[in-house]
Amino acid sequence: MASGRTYPDQYEQQLADKADLLVQQFAAFNPPSLEIFPSAPEHFRMRAEFRIWHDNERSFYAMHDPKNSKQIVEIHDFPIASKLINTHMQPLMDAICLQPILRHRLFQAEFLSTQSGELLVTLIYHKQLDDEWIAAAKTLKSQFPIDLIGRARKQKICLDRDFVNETVNVAGKQYHYQQVENSFTQPNVGVSEKMLSWALDATRDSPDDLLELYCGNANFTAVLAQNFNRVMATEIAKSSVNSAQLNLQKNQIDNVEIVRMSSEEFTQAMNHVRPFRRLRHIDLDSYQFSTIFVDPPRSGLDPDTEKLVQRFDNIVYISCNPDTLHTNLNTISQTHSIERFALFDQFPYSHHREAGVVLKKR
Repeated sequence: MASGRTYPDQYEQQLADKADLLVQQFAAFNPPSLEIFPSAPEHFRMRAEFRIWHDNERSFYAMHDPKNSKQIVEIHDFPIASKLINTHMQPLMDAICLQPILRHRLFQAEFLSTQSGELLVTLIYHKQLDDEWIAAAKTLKSQFPIDLIGRARKQKICLDRDFVNETVNVAGKQYHYQQVENSFTQPNVGVSEKMLSWALDATRDSPDDLLELYCGNANFTAVLAQNFNRVMATEIAKSSVNSAQLNLQKNQIDNVEIVRMSSEEFTQAMNHVRPFRRLRHIDLDSYQFSTIFVDPPRSGLDPDTEKLVQRFDNIVYISCNPDTLHTNLNTISQTHSIERFALFDQFPYSHHREAGVVLKKR
């Protein structure tokens, strides 16, 4: 959808088609009835990025037409993006075009918004940014209620801060997150709230401790921690680990230990294959893990991690790629049965399907 158009009258049918496809794909595992969590049909996406196209004295947001890669589509608004992004994107471009130093060699603009009303804009250039650019950028920032970053090769200029603060509502409680520019955040905050509520309910009354792999900025961790005595969470990206620790503090959560490790490394640690300095202050054997939560990248779980999750009585698996989820379940279903099965429509008007399964050891 190059132009970001929305088709609310078609949304219910598109969602039903996704659900039917998911049910058919996983029929062999005999899951329970699919739980379907729809998106708002418009203004659901909290992030957006646009190429900047220059045509003589005029510059505008642009995307390639998916039906013709050589055709450029001019973007004036972006209905799938948040209302905040739509409110400011065109006035911002108009203001940029009035200052040649801001317009010259600008090739991309990225927007990160929140439902709590904050907007961060990153302008990316094919040139090094200097004091003249900074002065012009400060003038631009003063005209809009935004935070502004300039980027070029090996250069990042932050005029104020490089993050936004988001607040989400889950089961009647608010959770607060710092979301840093250029790091992963859930794109559809409305559906993210539904995912968090579903995972919270799926782990309610859980005994013992939780192991979470791929915790990111503690998006799920901060919500799920209340259901467990202790939580061990792993994440490989340093920036995400820093955000996770800060977000746990923001939400006054003190029963979580964040470890910077890949799932492969943590599996080796659990198997006592080799010691890790990053775990020298942690007694892994003191944890009573009964539940594991995984939200892996599109590649899914590697074979060793598949074997690791099979040790747990309870598995909660959020997947952004049903194909790799299906592959993983070919192994996991040898020891576990699917107790809950869900579709989260993070990306309406696309083929993307986000799935969730809860599995219990037979």
